Amino acid sequence: MTGGALLKAEATGNDFLVGTGAWAERLAAGGGLVARLCRRRFGIGADGALALFREESAGVRLVYRNADGSEAAFCANGTRCAALVAVERLGMTGRLTVLTGRGAVPAAVASGRVVLELAPPEVPPRSVVLAAHGRSWEGTLLTVGVPHLVVSVEGLDSLDVAGMGPALRSHPALGPEGANVHFVEAAGPGRIALRSFERGVEGETLSCGSGAVAAALVAMAGSNTATVGVRTRGGALRVEALGSPLECGVRLAGPARIVAAVDPDPALLGPSG
Repeated sequence: MTGGALLKAEATGNDFLVGTGAWAERLAAGGGLVARLCRRRFGIGADGALALFREESAGVRLVYRNADGSEAAFCANGTRCAALVAVERLGMTGRLTVLTGRGAVPAAVASGRVVLELAPPEVPPRSVVLAAHGRSWEGTLLTVGVPHLVVSVEGLDSLDVAGMGPALRSHPALGPEGANVHFVEAAGPGRIALRSFERGVEGETLSCGSGAVAAALVAMAGSNTATVGVRTRGGALRVEALGSPLECGVRLAGPARIVAAVDPDPALLGPSG
């Protein structure tokens, strides 16, 4: 495959490198290249990389890698960015399907806003109590493409996410791969505020789409609302239940945009590995 481009896109501050054509091939195959390019200050900088391939029968296929180069089954904000790039740069229609490691995801793109229809959590949610940092943390563990631990807190804005996140993210009770950790605070009727510590980035991100879904489902299960507005540090997302939380699918909606075309020539940045 020849041609293509390397772009940068963001969705509520969750930023990604997006490769099409030859760049898609390199990003899909090269964990080492992805890790180099995603480094802040020493690379281009991003939370992850999206390799985007045309699929005549379905729309586009997405291979997602975290900032450390590891491949992950799903990233909701990444999928929203992929749908946007497919429409704005690959000529797809505003309604398309993105094939992800989690399965086929219907997407709708219009006026810089992307809506995904997501399947129910793969693993039944369960309550957990974890000991870390000299205290007990009560949370809900559920899988939306990847595992998410949702913990309710007070004083979210002043919380030391960088300090508390690693021990919870890698807690032995969560299994060998751990989980993304989401600290949630009520922000009014039908609204929550969210801060996220993500695997593969190993730090706080400004937003996590699948984490917003997980947190919203937990919030819905404890209330009578079927729609939750999620305030992240990078912007606002909207989650709408398509059934009975915690076991239903959802619509996830929010803004996304292309911010730069970085370089059209994949040969300039060295080997993929």
